[in-house]
Amino acid sequence: MIPAIGKDGPITSLLQGVGELGTGTGEEPSLTYRLDMDRKRISGSIDGLEAVQQAAVKILQTDRYEQLIYSFNYGTEWRLVLAQDRLLVRSEIRRVLTEALLQDDRITGIEDMEVLFSGDNLTVEFTVVSQYGNFQMRKEMNGNV
Repeated sequence: MIPAIGKDGPITSLLQGVGELGTGTGEEPSLTYRLDMDRKRISGSIDGLEAVQQAAVKILQTDRYEQLIYSFNYGTEWRLVLAQDRLLVRSEIRRVLTEALLQDDRITGIEDMEVLFSGDNLTVEFTVVSQYGNFQMRKEMNGNV
């Protein structure tokens, strides 16, 4: 962090309402751009539960460690469960999803997870618990699971 320079030299005191790391003491805003995935456009902005839902969808669509723009904590490690034995998938899918989604501070947990197999297809249904409310998610994947 580059220190601010005042007329009397570097400013070393903390700003009122800002903690040591500059993150602020209040709740972080949830306001973000609305992504229109169908038309591949940004259309306005969203906040609250809708913003958390969009963030969860983005996390599940992003492979962890693959995109340099994101930190190593962002995304999901699907390759750990895809093409594995079904017993392993059932036990690991909860950990993989929970680890990925709980990186977002607005998400507090995952409940009612159901893992279904149909041939080589995998469907996971679960409830995401957030500070703005709960919502259902469903992720379908095909491959040799």
